[in-house]
Amino acid sequence: MPGFELFGDEEKKEVQDVLDNGVLMRYGFDPMRNGHYKALELEKDLAKKMQTKHAQVVSSGTAALTVALACAEIGSGDEVIMPTFTFVASFEAILSVGAVPVLCDIDDTLTLDPKAVANLVTEKTKAIMPVHMCGSMADLKALKDICEKHNLILLEDACQAIGGTYDGKPLGSYGDLGCFSFDFVKTITCGEGGAIVTDSSLFADRSHKYHDHGHDHVGNDRGAETHPFLGYNYRLSELHAAVGIAQLRKLDDTIALQKKHYTILRDAISTIPEVTFRRVPDTGVESYAFLTIFLPTEDLARKTHKSLGAHGVDACFYWYDNNWHYYKKWEHLIEQKSLGKLSDEIQAGLKKNLKSFDSSDAWMSRTISCLIKLKWTEEEINQRASNMVTAIQSIL
Repeated sequence: MPGFELFGDEEKKEVQDVLDNGVLMRYGFDPMRNGHYKALELEKDLAKKMQTKHAQVVSSGTAALTVALACAEIGSGDEVIMPTFTFVASFEAILSVGAVPVLCDIDDTLTLDPKAVANLVTEKTKAIMPVHMCGSMADLKALKDICEKHNLILLEDACQAIGGTYDGKPLGSYGDLGCFSFDFVKTITCGEGGAIVTDSSLFADRSHKYHDHGHDHVGNDRGAETHPFLGYNYRLSELHAAVGIAQLRKLDDTIALQKKHYTILRDAISTIPEVTFRRVPDTGVESYAFLTIFLPTEDLARKTHKSLGAHGVDACFYWYDNNWHYYKKWEHLIEQKSLGKLSDEIQAGLKKNLKSFDSSDAWMSRTISCLIKLKWTEEEINQRASNMVTAIQSIL
């Protein structure tokens, strides 16, 4: 999965362009650039790749979610429905705009359960945020139907699933807004970075202003630009964008390699009848970034996870105990441990909405995900497949 496995001359060349002209900032200094506008180039390439009209690069995936929420006019007291299984950035972004994260159960896709979502919609709900965890996706058609029924924003967090598709569309392009992360361990990396994609000219116009202190970017004198509304600094540097340009060109080859390695491992494990696999929704094609399996019980999943490590199978995750990706360890959210006072709306909303999530627990307690790496040799991938089968069978 990590794009850094494929660093090479392409990234060096793009970065050297920036170092040669000496302009590391995205905006201004036009006479010095020698025609190089790396962030702008990455946006054009990304919009084309994601089949959307617009793309806006920003400083991180968290920034992408924050800017997307702001552009959809989501703010104080508004509610955003999000899954119990995701990275903490999902609720951090919601809180950062003053809105209330409403946690929702997942199903066997390990993403939002549409039936659970429908039961959580209130007059305060403004958006549904499915998170395409570990390379696969939510039942987006069902979620979109809910959004259309209640006039809600569908915001796709595709930070872990770039390269996957749903109903023939790239993940991130199906909803009103889609977000990506380009941090160091993502399929495409800028080192640090993120992006928003959308077909909405309104959201695109807002995002390019909001992410840069509210600058309107009109004219060629940055000091004379006006600020039609408040914004913040979520800019991506030219150095980071340069790496992203080269990485994005490799996406198709990266996905093909992930699929090859994923298929070898899945075919081997499929011989074990007690093991099942996460459900990929109809019309969905995952990015093959992770191979995710279900064991029959929590106890067997815990023992299998340990057995995989003992048999030399690294980069496997038992998310149920993970500090960052599952609600059970989000005590800082649950207990509202904030350096600054949270608004009354957030405090009340969190108290009302945080509860037990038995359905999520039933799935996550039995789940193990294994990262798909890109540089495995044929011998290494076949040995890994054999080791995984042996490790699992030794428990079952």
